[in-house]
Amino acid sequence: MRAGCRRGTTTYARCVTPLTLGPHQVDPPVVLAPMAGITNVAFRQLCREQGGGLYVCEMITTRALVERNPKTLKMIAFAGDERPRSLQLYGVDPDVTAAAVRMVVEEDLADHVDLNFGCPVPKVTRKGGGAALPWRRRLFARLVRAAVDAADGAVPVTVKMRKGIDDDHLTYVEAGLAAQDAGVAAVALHARTAAQRYSGTADWDAIATLKQALDVPTLGNGDIWEAEDALRMIAHTGADGVVVGRGCLGRPWLFADLEAAFAGRPEARKLPTLGEVAAVLRRHTELLMTQFGTERDACVDIRKHIAWYLKGFPVGAELRRALAMVDTLAELDDLLGKLDADAPFPLETLGQPRGRTNSPGKVHLPDGWLASRDTDTVPEGAEMADSGG
Repeated sequence: MRAGCRRGTTTYARCVTPLTLGPHQVDPPVVLAPMAGITNVAFRQLCREQGGGLYVCEMITTRALVERNPKTLKMIAFAGDERPRSLQLYGVDPDVTAAAVRMVVEEDLADHVDLNFGCPVPKVTRKGGGAALPWRRRLFARLVRAAVDAADGAVPVTVKMRKGIDDDHLTYVEAGLAAQDAGVAAVALHARTAAQRYSGTADWDAIATLKQALDVPTLGNGDIWEAEDALRMIAHTGADGVVVGRGCLGRPWLFADLEAAFAGRPEARKLPTLGEVAAVLRRHTELLMTQFGTERDACVDIRKHIAWYLKGFPVGAELRRALAMVDTLAELDDLLGKLDADAPFPLETLGQPRGRTNSPGKVHLPDGWLASRDTDTVPEGAEMADSGG
């Protein structure tokens, strides 16, 4: 626990300082994790309307960016008042990564670049990317240094990683030190292994270990379902900030709770009624319309969020199904009008996991990946042509 801070929530929260990333101050020290198909410009704006923090766009692959893939270029969208603009890059080839970062700088595409070394998805790890890459320590160090050198101080570069491939192949301390040596502005740790995927409990002790090893800011990720969890994580680990992923799905007001908690006002937490949730859901759809330009595309995208927004509320199965197939704003408004607006927030859902959960599983790796840690050759076909995860 950080010196001078006590575990009492209010006292502890007030001694947490803003997160510094190069020229940017992030206050409160809260980061929205990039999530494929979720953290588009509309969702980020919705969250920013709730509270302060750093809001990261969906993952962009370096190859797709450098090749100016039309879909990828559309994904690099930020609201006019969105500052700092935060972009996460996925790459395996140091040269392609450097070219992508130079493009970001020269074309003023973002104000911050995060490098993805945490993705456990098979299509990523079997190419040697994401959570698999830090095992190849020389390749990892070369890639991170190439990104930092290409940024040339114009934008801060950070890394987000997992503990390692599995419990027998942990890399997080060594990788954190290598990233620090390469000149990154901060390191974020999702305190699970790739083999855990999104199962089990995040190992906050690992975050504390990494924090003790590094001089640059260390951010903790994993099992932050409520604002109180963020305060407990920082009290337990001494981390300089938190990264929030699945906890905000269907609950963008979590960022209002986080802002209040870090300001020492935990009593200000939001527990919206079903009517208030419906209003947020409607606002989300409006923002999606602005982003996509069509009512149909906005309604199709909001469908994936419906179950998250309505989790725990007394909504019949037929109405849930209808909302999950909505096609027009008029239809959405009609269905939302059938909800019991006065239904209180379901307290039993507090502190419960949200979004995807799964079982531990085998990590798919390139042939011979574990045989040598010091090979820095880029695996053939490692770069991905599509963005978004």
